Amino acid sequence: MRKPIALLAVFAIAPLGLVACGGGSDDESSSTASSTSSTTSTSASGGGGGGGGGGVALSADSSAIAYDTDSLSASAGAVTIDFDNPSGIGHDVCLESSSGGEIGCSDVITDGSTTLDAGDLKAGDYTFFCSVDSHRDQGMEGTLTVK
Repeated sequence: MRKPIALLAVFAIAPLGLVACGGGSDDESSSTASSTSSTTSTSASGGGGGGGGGGVALSADSSAIAYDTDSLSASAGAVTIDFDNPSGIGHDVCLESSSGGEIGCSDVITDGSTTLDAGDLKAGDYTFFCSVDSHRDQGMEGTLTVK
């Protein structure tokens, strides 16, 4: 009788040991990146029809107050902007309509990534920009064209 109980105890405790030991990495830089990463979903209604949309990628320049591009494009519908900032300088990505109405902003991040959920966007031109300090005035902005 003791043998089945002992085996049951071993099988009940074994998964806990695997969870505690699994998933680690000896690479210090990847654990640092994970601890400073942030994910934000800020949604706002831009109007428009269902379907379409998709994700677009945007990165900050690691050595300047700039994005890697000043032009993005997406299909009409649910749009997300996946933003990567490899810099130690804080940046975010904000989106506004052609009339200047704010659609949303991501968190300000350093050395990490975040996602801005722009919602359901209609066809048209939108402006993306960094709202940190005077970064937009220094040219950290661009146009998102939704078709």
